Amino acid sequence: MAWTGSLSRSVKEIRFLFCQSSPASAAARDFVRNHYAEIKARNPTAPFLIRECSGVQPQLWARYEMGVERCVDLNGLTEVQIDRKLEELAKIGESAKTKTSV
Repeated sequence: MAWTGSLSRSVKEIRFLFCQSSPASAAARDFVRNHYAEIKARNPTAPFLIRECSGVQPQLWARYEMGVERCVDLNGLTEVQIDRKLEELAKIGESAKTKTSV
């Protein structure tokens, strides 16, 4: 997860939504439990929000410049797949910055 060091430069906010008890949200809960400290340590100023709500399907939201947001459904994904999805969202932010600065 070396890419996480640049997360705060490409994404303004990361938001995880998941259910506290449903099996569908298990991987999202595990991902946050296992990786939150590392991601936050590498991006201390970036908001990394965790929203728990009974019965909600697991989702990952990224907010970029100018309030643009993207959502990824995490239902059925593993921790490794969630890591890839977060990396993809970070790359979207990087490419958007490149396009606006040209």
